[in-house]
Amino acid sequence: MFNLDISGASSRAIAVAVGTIVGAIAFSSVAFAGPLSPSSFTSAAPVQAAPSQEQGAVSQLPARLQRQAVSYPTREAPGTIIIDTPNTYLYLVLGHGQAMRYGIGVGRDGFTWSGVQSITKKSEWPDWTPPPEMISSQPYLPRYMAGGPGNPLGARAMYLGGTVYRIHGTNAPGTIGTRVSSGCIRLTNEDVADLYSRVNVGTKVVVLPMVDRRADNSVGKRG
Repeated sequence: MFNLDISGASSRAIAVAVGTIVGAIAFSSVAFAGPLSPSSFTSAAPVQAAPSQEQGAVSQLPARLQRQAVSYPTREAPGTIIIDTPNTYLYLVLGHGQAMRYGIGVGRDGFTWSGVQSITKKSEWPDWTPPPEMISSQPYLPRYMAGGPGNPLGARAMYLGGTVYRIHGTNAPGTIGTRVSSGCIRLTNEDVADLYSRVNVGTKVVVLPMVDRRADNSVGKRG
């Protein structure tokens, strides 16, 4: 049999020990029930990134210029790109009378063109070397600019045949819906990345003329 007769000193020691354990448990419960300081753990939950300026710019585009699926009857095969120059739209034919429509920027007066080309090259964050035709009319342009967010060609470029023209992004999304370029077709960086992912080298590109044919130029004469 165990001896249950505990001396006074031993009783006080046991009481102190029990009190210490109970106090620690209570402190832990309170601590974990309350808010934790930022230094409580070495790892933290991932922080959601703020929307980029490009995303904000896209959301501010007029509704008609925002990327959307629309009814678009055409005899062109699915996968064909159609540039509606007068209305500043690019259509990617989906088939069954449907197309994905993008708002675009087109050539300014005197720099529009029309014809049929195909995508001969695709490039992500392309470098920019202005063609001689552009430099002669805009001598302040750089002779070369490496690809990146500040590059006028934006996030993606699709080169058209043997011309100096491209379908490309832009670091100036406010120009979408305007006649501003030297003949290239520009989309927001977000939209050009979407289009880029949907088409391949060899894709047919039909560029419709301006209503005023006097503004047109032969394919490949300007950049």
